[in-house]
Amino acid sequence: MSEFSIVKFLKSAVNTNASDEHLKVGYSPYVRINGTIKKISMEPLTKDVLDGAITEIAPLSIRDKILTKTDIDFMYEIPGCSRFRVNYNRQLGQPALVIRNIPYGIPSLDTLGLPEMLNSVIKYQNGIIFVTGPTGSGKSTTLASLINQIAMNSAKHIITIEDPIEYIFTNSKSIISQRQVSVDTESYSDGIKYALRQDPDVIFIGEIRDKETMGAALKAAETGHLVLTTLHTNDAVQTINRVVNMFEESNRYIVRKQLSETIRATIAQKLVYSAKDDKRYPACEIMVATPAIKDYISKDKPDEIYELLGENNIDDMISMNTSLANLVSLGKLSEAEALEASNDENELEKMFRGIFQGTKNYYE
Repeated sequence: MSEFSIVKFLKSAVNTNASDEHLKVGYSPYVRINGTIKKISMEPLTKDVLDGAITEIAPLSIRDKILTKTDIDFMYEIPGCSRFRVNYNRQLGQPALVIRNIPYGIPSLDTLGLPEMLNSVIKYQNGIIFVTGPTGSGKSTTLASLINQIAMNSAKHIITIEDPIEYIFTNSKSIISQRQVSVDTESYSDGIKYALRQDPDVIFIGEIRDKETMGAALKAAETGHLVLTTLHTNDAVQTINRVVNMFEESNRYIVRKQLSETIRATIAQKLVYSAKDDKRYPACEIMVATPAIKDYISKDKPDEIYELLGENNIDDMISMNTSLANLVSLGKLSEAEALEASNDENELEKMFRGIFQGTKNYYE
């Protein structure tokens, strides 16, 4: 086969606005554009080609041992082009790469098309904010935008704990310290514990995967710090249940109480493809932790939280269906596209038939 250059391939993928690249032995490369996987017209990749590509882009610190590992994440950068989050893995004993493109620039909330109300959410001085959604829903970009907004407008010390570090921040009005798990700190939970001794105002945790990290995050939120983090959940109630269910049943009442006192907001988002515009738009559910919401969390009453979110104009909260309906009213999505993205099609159809009229537009 003709010589394969991983650098040329990645440059070409960035130029086509791909978000991800998939490389595996025996197959042509694939890219993801606007949420859809597309096959690239190239010869199938061999093991030697993949091994060479991995060796070329892996950091020197892990280059000698990466081919003996089964899973590892690292960052790669093509100056002037993009940064890349690389996942090296094995499939049927053969090497494979899944690569996520991380642009240099950190977009504003307005550029991302996110509701302006998020500027208010990040003004809290303490507590915890969850940004949630499935893989590829834009959580990392939204969080980078929120952190950058804090950094540009407030004089704070912001500490990020990531695995690996994705967006690179620069000091502006705030000082930003970025720490990578396994390079700058042993684990997420250790990173949080020691961050509390580093005079932080804001702590960003790349992902919470276990109860130790969640416990440390809640403690940081309790002790006067603003914590931002992600979970792979689809809405506010799933988020609350995921947090509580990380802990043993005997401790869940205490955790609900702790969460009700520290939670400030949940932001659930998904990217919805518009065929007319050939791009994806973010739809958001935003739950603000009002006294009523906090009471429902502590008393384990998730249905009441759903009802409050459904009332929309209350305390700058917005349900996912209202967000989808707004995008339809703005001409960005068709009704069919919005319905396909909805978790409650019947409710959204009722909105389209008239109940939606008069509801606040969060995107203007």
